[in-house]
Amino acid sequence: MKFTYMPILTGLVFIIFLSGCLYPESEKKENQIPYEDQLEIVQSAVEQYKKDTNGLVPMKTKPNETPIFEKYIIDFALLKERNLISEIPSNAYENGGVYQYVLISPEDNPTVKLIDLQMTEALRSINVQLDFYRNEHQYPPYGEKIADNVFAIDFEKLDLEAAPTVTSPYSKEKLPVLMDAGGKLIVDYRIDLNHALEEYAHEYVEGDDIRYILTDYSPFVPAYSLPYTIKDGEPVFLVQENSE
Repeated sequence: MKFTYMPILTGLVFIIFLSGCLYPESEKKENQIPYEDQLEIVQSAVEQYKKDTNGLVPMKTKPNETPIFEKYIIDFALLKERNLISEIPSNAYENGGVYQYVLISPEDNPTVKLIDLQMTEALRSINVQLDFYRNEHQYPPYGEKIADNVFAIDFEKLDLEAAPTVTSPYSKEKLPVLMDAGGKLIVDYRIDLNHALEEYAHEYVEGDDIRYILTDYSPFVPAYSLPYTIKDGEPVFLVQENSE
């Protein structure tokens, strides 16, 4: 009997593989591309909504302590209620896509940007391992201290083969995943910030939060990050300067 299942299993694998090959590439990828025209449509709708509502913006309510780049989630239902958009963008989370549409500077200059939810999913996977560890140990698996309140992860304690990383939405490079003092995962964007500081003209000085140089030249926000500033021409964690 053990041999009768093998042809069936092989056939199923082949069918799955074949169906994947035959699936139109345009449909497979349409919800994964940050289409510029979709961003422009949503941006226009947000601006019109603000005009129509005397300064309100169409966003979901989040707790005050929510990190700034994850705080202002666009509420597409409000835009559809006023017929400001005909449909939710195909690449939006609410429509099965891999991007969360958010706003930055909602009070004075609401600007539509994206969170790459593929990064969110990667962090969630790491968090599963972290939760297992913390259920058995009193402290998170702290590794090397990177800065005040910032630590590398002792990946061996999590039974990982290497230090965890996520793929940058900016450069596609592997960005280190770190922890704060409470064991919360954060993404280290210093690689991308270095690139941006070298490539783009700016007037940032020590003490400024330089993360906005990334949003100035990209549709993405640096989600799951801590503030950074510039020191001697290099990006450093801003908490280093503010700690006592």
